[in-house]
Amino acid sequence: MNRAYYSNTIDNFLIESDDSIYGKISGNYDLNKLSIQQSNAWKKQIKILKRTLAGFNGQVYFEFTIPRMGKKVDNILIIDGCIFVLEFKIGSDSYDKYAREQVLDYGLDLNNFHEGSHNKIIIPILISENSNETLNAQNIIIDNLYSPILTNKNDLKNVLRQTLNLFLYSEKIIVDVWENSIYKPTPTIVEAATALYKKHNVAEISRSDSGAENLSVTSNCISEIIDYSKTNNKKSICFITGVPGAGKTLAGLNIANSRLNHLEEEHAVFLSGNGPLVDVLREALARDKYFTSIENGEKITKTSAHSQVKAFIQNIHHFRDASIKDEKAPIEKVTIFDEAQRAWTKEQASSFMKRNKGNSEFNKSEPEFLIEVMDRHKDWCTIVCLIGGGQEINTGEAGLEEWIRPFSENFSDWNIYYSSKIIEDRNYIKDMFALSILQDRKAVKKDELHLSVSLRSFRSAQLSNFIQEIINNDIEKAKLIYLEYIKINYPIKITRDLEMARKWLNSKSKGSERTGIVASSGGIRLRPFGLNVKAKIDAPIWFLNDKDDIRSSYFLEEVASEFDIQGLELDWTCVAWDGDLFYHNNKWNFRKFKGTKWQSINSVEITNYLINSYRVLLTRARQGMIIYIPKGNNEDFTRPEFIYDGTFNFFKSIGIEEI
Repeated sequence: MNRAYYSNTIDNFLIESDDSIYGKISGNYDLNKLSIQQSNAWKKQIKILKRTLAGFNGQVYFEFTIPRMGKKVDNILIIDGCIFVLEFKIGSDSYDKYAREQVLDYGLDLNNFHEGSHNKIIIPILISENSNETLNAQNIIIDNLYSPILTNKNDLKNVLRQTLNLFLYSEKIIVDVWENSIYKPTPTIVEAATALYKKHNVAEISRSDSGAENLSVTSNCISEIIDYSKTNNKKSICFITGVPGAGKTLAGLNIANSRLNHLEEEHAVFLSGNGPLVDVLREALARDKYFTSIENGEKITKTSAHSQVKAFIQNIHHFRDASIKDEKAPIEKVTIFDEAQRAWTKEQASSFMKRNKGNSEFNKSEPEFLIEVMDRHKDWCTIVCLIGGGQEINTGEAGLEEWIRPFSENFSDWNIYYSSKIIEDRNYIKDMFALSILQDRKAVKKDELHLSVSLRSFRSAQLSNFIQEIINNDIEKAKLIYLEYIKINYPIKITRDLEMARKWLNSKSKGSERTGIVASSGGIRLRPFGLNVKAKIDAPIWFLNDKDDIRSSYFLEEVASEFDIQGLELDWTCVAWDGDLFYHNNKWNFRKFKGTKWQSINSVEITNYLINSYRVLLTRARQGMIIYIPKGNNEDFTRPEFIYDGTFNFFKSIGIEEI
């Protein structure tokens, strides 16, 4: 993959004509979208850099791709042992906060995901063309990444020279090795959805190294099934499984995006019953579409941007209701159901339809009805179900079994494809009858349909296994994984002080890395500490708004529950722990707060929901987390000390450090 629109040695760059350089840069751009503003910016950058780089030896790059973010750095300079990341603000006379964070984010991306930049000195520089000179203190942010330098067009040469003098004895970077080193981006789901919607390929924005199950392999497998179904007029259903953070949603978004071929009648839609996920992704895509249109000189309203995005991502319940009203086959030939295990059982769906829709005749599970809807097609269609094992967190969520049962007596002309993990891991199917249906229907098992490595926590692929051992109450196994895989790469701390937790999060977060407090929806007695889990967050604002908005996750005031955050992620989290799940007498204990007191949970089903809630909370952080376990108060019978101390001591016994 050619990562830059233009690259050359500094010597050759200096003698090449401005027009030739500009022609090569613009030749890699969609000329239909090339604005006068962008064109003039490149021309000015060329002149400034030619004036600046005389006397230096190294390599210069224009528009260097940052895959995870679906964006490009204005320039990268490789000189001696330093990587300079340059962001120009042509015409600007100020060092805006968003611009400082932008160039730092680019540096963080290289530091985290580009192997050639690991252990190399990375210097972000913000060049505000007409700003005044300013004093800069070069502080290490993380590893060998330094804080952004602020300068103008006239002082850039001095900044480069002074910085290089500080690192005279650093190891010289071999340009060819740096250029050809592996890029392992792991985008957040918001970043990924935005990049895919802009027609980036999943291979461009996701890891493809041998250390991760390649998302492209899964996407290609599904694409082949869709093509086969279309060519042979077959109906098919596919079950993709994966550990938390493995990229199931990313795979689903990629499939939906790649099959949006209206000319060939390949309408596709990404469906989810996860309201916050749908709201956040829609808002993110609409905002990006709106601001991109402004940058490109186009005229589009925010309302129009939202309307266009709705066709791509829909709420599964709205799709269901529309299909009840209209009995024709839907326009979509390919439907991707995210977190399909959360679709409703027959009892839950029937009860809801009777209570809220006045429909007393609805007597099917949501999966059975949705299969029936797609079966209305006379020729072909494909359903893709994205399944998370142990991810059911609410009453009435059907699990994978409910998607398989309809095939025991109906839909005999459908082909079934399933991940091999379904029959190996009891987290996916607990009902053996469902497995027998797969066997009777001669369903096709495919290893490619399982994503086994967590990419969310890119600092440690073992996080999901670690959390599983905690849930299993296997202290020795949890301790072994923690000491061998987690401790060095993925910071986890515990504290009894909420303010200390906030300070730790703020100290860890760099650039626009996102922080937030999460807690179980059953954590009612966190309220004395200012954490009210019953106060509903506005998910798009909480996940997308910036550090100046008191409603955003950054402010560390509003708390997201497992229902808000499932399918989404933050960089750094504080998991606030309450007495609904506590460790006592060498085992986990399960309770529910009802009225004015805690009540023990005896239902296996509800116990599993509670376990899965904490599994979700403990696997939301990409880079690290702190677990806040408050101190009890024996004078308050709802907060006795033992229910908090036992959990705190459990985590200490694994080796997790208290701060």
